[in-house]
Amino acid sequence: MGRVVQRRADREERAAGAARAARAAGRASGAGVGGARAIRPGEGRGPAAPLDSPWWRGAAAVLAGALPALAFPAPALWWWAYGALVPWLLLAARAPTARRAMLDGWLGGLGYMLAVHHWLLPSLHVFTLLLAALLGVLWAPFGFLARRLLGGAPGPGRAAAALLLLPSAWLVPELVRSWQGLGGPWGLLGSSQWQVGPALRLASVGGVWLVGLAVVAVNTAGALLLRAPGARTLALGGLLAVGVLTASVSWWAPRPQPAGSARIAYVQPGVIPGVVPRLEREETLTRTLVSRRPDLVVWGESSVGADLTRRPGLARRLAALSRRVGADLLVNVDARRADRPGIYKSAVLIGADGPTGARYDKRRLVPFGEYVPARALLGWATSVGKAAGEDRMRGNRQVVMEVPRARGTDGGPLRIGPLICFETAFPDLSRRLVRDGAQVVVAQSSTSTFQDSWAPAQHASLGALRAAETGRPVVHATLTGVSAAFGPDGERLGPWLGTDRSALAVREVPLATGRTLYVRLGDWPVTLALGSLAVYGGLAAGRRLGGRAGASAAADAP
Repeated sequence: MGRVVQRRADREERAAGAARAARAAGRASGAGVGGARAIRPGEGRGPAAPLDSPWWRGAAAVLAGALPALAFPAPALWWWAYGALVPWLLLAARAPTARRAMLDGWLGGLGYMLAVHHWLLPSLHVFTLLLAALLGVLWAPFGFLARRLLGGAPGPGRAAAALLLLPSAWLVPELVRSWQGLGGPWGLLGSSQWQVGPALRLASVGGVWLVGLAVVAVNTAGALLLRAPGARTLALGGLLAVGVLTASVSWWAPRPQPAGSARIAYVQPGVIPGVVPRLEREETLTRTLVSRRPDLVVWGESSVGADLTRRPGLARRLAALSRRVGADLLVNVDARRADRPGIYKSAVLIGADGPTGARYDKRRLVPFGEYVPARALLGWATSVGKAAGEDRMRGNRQVVMEVPRARGTDGGPLRIGPLICFETAFPDLSRRLVRDGAQVVVAQSSTSTFQDSWAPAQHASLGALRAAETGRPVVHATLTGVSAAFGPDGERLGPWLGTDRSALAVREVPLATGRTLYVRLGDWPVTLALGSLAVYGGLAAGRRLGGRAGASAAADAP
């Protein structure tokens, strides 16, 4: 009997020793960049909490995902962005399973998309929720990776991987949804920093993408400080690295070189029902510029409601107005074309003798607002909201216009690059215009449908990012506000014309020469992020294959 008891005790001791060895091996493998060990359900968690309930946890994920929206205008709490992701990261890190972490990522993405697009609800109703749910799926891998790298007790290796890979993983859904067919890049996290000088300097080097990487890296470091006592030194090092990068960029990155200025006026008629009364108000405001000698006058989107070829009398009327103020007018025609089928939104330059022939047809249309994707399938959206009853037609190329009566940086005509409304959200469009020689980016917009929401201020703020990225001034003219102008560094030029104004503004817009690194190099932070994730994925796959091979060899051993 004593021998039996002794043998049983020996077996239990050997089993305990094997368990200790396995835990030690797991900790050792978790110290490397890609060696995140599997986290057992509930590991590292305290006593049962409300978040153990799937319903409470789901609600918490949606709320956590919505928090970053406060960093955007109208609240414009830019500093909030540097900690707003921490609750979401910690929630996913404590997920009991990888599947639950992916669900936390999805629900957080839904909350984020709904919060930054909530002003669409009166127009699209339930369709807003469906779009948010669809786009929220893009953040499921972000939740999975947060659990893998921050779950349990992360060591220095996993902490270092988190600082690099979680910002990269955040960039992936931003990149995917930047496709115009999925709604475009509205609400990119980096664009919340439009009024922060050092962030705008980062944008001049790597666009809004580099700013977003920096913001998520700071949030990741914050989560590590709260989650991983053993990695706090590394987390502080990550914060220091972001600070050093930002300071270095502010010091050495090329700046736009001043090259004179252009006097540009933008006209905001305000909320005026009817195309004809609005046109009359625009003309009245423009006539007050007679003694102010502008180089260019810009009207907002849909400021002219008839094709000028069909209405030669209207074209002559605008030409007379141009002669009177001594400057060309950039108007925006929203009408059915006489020379081709369909309705176009077009920027048209009017000179003293009438239309100059310079015309830009909007290329990237607002989904549901200006066209319904897959109308045969989704046409029902027009019956539940304010979706477009007829699809607008697209232009096929970007255009740089010459304003002959205004002097540019080289002494020749001022070259302007027009964008229409939603297109200011796309960094590549303004970059291409500057590469084609545009000296000023001019945006014509109208957010009157969302007049009392956060949309007008958020839309205007995008001009600061586009200016900083390209090193060229941006003028943002709207029908009903917010209208604004930004210098080549992204700085605001004078006060905004808010949504309560019917007025015009004249700004001395500084011109600049030289090219920013973003204009030269493009979206290199995106390539870096995707490359980092690809390397990590390859290493992880290699380890799994190696582990299976080792297990197979052990099983075959005698």
